[in-house]
Amino acid sequence: MLLSGLLKTIVKAGGITLIDARGRTHVIEGDLSAGPSVTIKLHDRALHRKLLLNPKLQFGEAYMNGTLTVEDGTLYDLIDVLCMSIDTFETTRIGRVGDWLSVLTRRIDQYNPVRLARKHVAHHYDLSDKLYSLFLDEDRQYSCAYFTSNNESLEEAQQNKKRHIAGKLLLEPGQRVLDIGCGWGGLALYLARASDVEVVGLTLSEEQYKVAVSRAREAGLDDKVTFKLLDYRLETEQFDRIVSVGMFEHVGAHHFKQFFAAIKRLLTDDGVALLHSIGRRYPPGTTNPWIRKYIFPGGYTPSLSETLAAVEKQDMWVTDIEVLRLHYADTLREWNRRFQANRSEIAKIYDERFCRMWEFYLQGSEIAFRRLGQMVFQMQLSKSVDVVPPTRDYMREWETTNLAA
Repeated sequence: MLLSGLLKTIVKAGGITLIDARGRTHVIEGDLSAGPSVTIKLHDRALHRKLLLNPKLQFGEAYMNGTLTVEDGTLYDLIDVLCMSIDTFETTRIGRVGDWLSVLTRRIDQYNPVRLARKHVAHHYDLSDKLYSLFLDEDRQYSCAYFTSNNESLEEAQQNKKRHIAGKLLLEPGQRVLDIGCGWGGLALYLARASDVEVVGLTLSEEQYKVAVSRAREAGLDDKVTFKLLDYRLETEQFDRIVSVGMFEHVGAHHFKQFFAAIKRLLTDDGVALLHSIGRRYPPGTTNPWIRKYIFPGGYTPSLSETLAAVEKQDMWVTDIEVLRLHYADTLREWNRRFQANRSEIAKIYDERFCRMWEFYLQGSEIAFRRLGQMVFQMQLSKSVDVVPPTRDYMREWETTNLAA
């Protein structure tokens, strides 16, 4: 069987016992002390060819569809073994051809004009409102939390994240803040309460917009926090501060120039912007085809090098960069734990196929942060060299002073 031959070539850590669709067993073993062992079963003979020709897409699809099942061990074990073997796979002919094709289609895959960007956002964020309440924290922060110790809850870590970002924005009462990609409004409401600023939040998700507007009204902050169903490229006002958390991943590399040109245009001359985004520690690349097709169409996690190059072309200062490494892995682990605890409720909203899709997404994403060089960066920007203090002491001072915020 060619598939088992490929696996024997690439698996260097852990092991996979493969029961093919004809009932034959193939044992693939790498260093068993270096990774988990898992047994999988194929239920469709067509998978023998599909998994061989396009494994990055077909493994996820087969698991979703139930034509590939984990008989012994866990889905996490399977993804972990495969991810530990990815470097070897990339050197095979199949891996090289797949990468070549991905590079060819990169521009199309990340094409996000205003109309299409709204459609891409709706694909993921306009799902059932109840779904997100079943695995996110109470404030619905759908981005990397900030864990300062091993015993913090997800709620505490997400509060840390908001405080950490606020500390980098150098906020002063009365300032106007733009939140690009505001989600369900949690950060905008936090900034308004903690620093007495006025916030305008932008989203392309109709479901998020409805929830955010309702939350502002219920909190009595609708005089300070305004939400718009608007693409950032169509905003016309200027702001003292701009923040964007978890949205840059939806921009696409070929739209980076547009994004940072908008930041420069919308920011006052003495303003400060803070970009919080998933990134990669490797050079520019492409998006995993399964993630692109089923989870984040049009999405792309950038390298620091291409992000910095786009900023430089706008003649802006990068005044601070912080790289968060395992914080998102720990966030995703907790999201998956809550997802599994509420799996039966989620299956009632959608179905088992949806649940398998999302557990593949959550668990695969966690492993990507542990094994595949995914990280989060926070990049502070300004137009002028002297807007931000010369040392980082102000960040720590704000966070310490506002521990209760």
